[in-house]
Amino acid sequence: MPAVSTGLERFIRNRPSWARGRRLGLLCNQASVDSRFRHARLLVDEAFPGSLRAIFSPQHGLFSEKQDNMKESEDILDERLKIPVFSLYSEERTPTRRQLEGIDLLIIDLQDCGTRVYTYIWTMLLAMRACEKNGVSVAVLDRPNPIGGAKAEGNLLENRLFSFVGMARIPMRYGMTICELASFFKESEKLDLELHLVSMDGWKRNMYFDETGLPWVLPSPNMPRLETALVYPGQVILEGTNLSEGRGTTLPFEIFGAPYLNDRLIEEHFQGLDGARLRYQSFEPTFNKWHGHMCRGFQIHVTDRRRFRPYRFTLDLLSLLNRVQKEQFSWTPPPYEYDFWNLPADLIMGSRKVRKMVEEGAEMEDFDQVLSEDEDFFLKIRQKFLMYA
Repeated sequence: MPAVSTGLERFIRNRPSWARGRRLGLLCNQASVDSRFRHARLLVDEAFPGSLRAIFSPQHGLFSEKQDNMKESEDILDERLKIPVFSLYSEERTPTRRQLEGIDLLIIDLQDCGTRVYTYIWTMLLAMRACEKNGVSVAVLDRPNPIGGAKAEGNLLENRLFSFVGMARIPMRYGMTICELASFFKESEKLDLELHLVSMDGWKRNMYFDETGLPWVLPSPNMPRLETALVYPGQVILEGTNLSEGRGTTLPFEIFGAPYLNDRLIEEHFQGLDGARLRYQSFEPTFNKWHGHMCRGFQIHVTDRRRFRPYRFTLDLLSLLNRVQKEQFSWTPPPYEYDFWNLPADLIMGSRKVRKMVEEGAEMEDFDQVLSEDEDFFLKIRQKFLMYA
């Protein structure tokens, strides 16, 4: 038996009174399964016969068929249940009044990855706003934060850089579950919303996903395994640079590089890296940046995930490149996730100040001073929303 029971499993087992007799909608994707790999839409349909009226899907589509950013998915018909599947990553990223018609309760069951730029939590927030506006109740079914709930890392998002990869002042790594975030969003946005939070059984804050006993189902095409999620809070910044973040390889985000990379200097600089090792890896992406070109780079092997700090690692990496390879390194121009004005790196890091520090070749001590203050502040304000010991 798994050590953890998800909110989905508890919801199906208990069939709470507040869900009975109501017309249901379900926001989910292919990772919305129980410990026996049964999908949420089928379980909800079986537990509440005839009540499930519509499905909503986040970025990448219901079964993650869309590979890259800004690749929209269409509304479809669920052939098995004969109900509509509305894409919330298309012309609309917020449920419309028409889509919410005939729904009394929207159930949200999404596997988050614990990183601010991972868009599913913002799809949840947009859905919560739409439900408040249209008089629809919301229930969030909790799932583990795969990289644990003990740590926070990164600067707080600046208000002027709010976008689809950040709509609240949280750091890159926040150490909260999706239910805890829903509670945080409701209060911070003062949403007048009937919100039900279905917690997990057995989850503890220091747990990583492979300690839960639950099966890993990739929540998006470039998040194939837990090891990817461990490095993602830092390596996602590479999406805003001319370094390959490993898209187009079998190990996205774990592998990085570029044809111009001075691998010897990087290897020497990170010899004493805390909690991880870099192993030289040349690769040729099959799509995305540097498609068809041989890249010099590395694979990040996390050796102690409780000590490795992914956000600081990537800032240190980019700062080093700005000191030693400034002529070859560059930031990528807009657009990024439907923002056509700001540098993608600014949106991802959530701070122009931090980006300028990288450009100036700041040392780790400089980053530490800026980040630690925001991290300490966030750990205090999140405390009232935590649901698990």
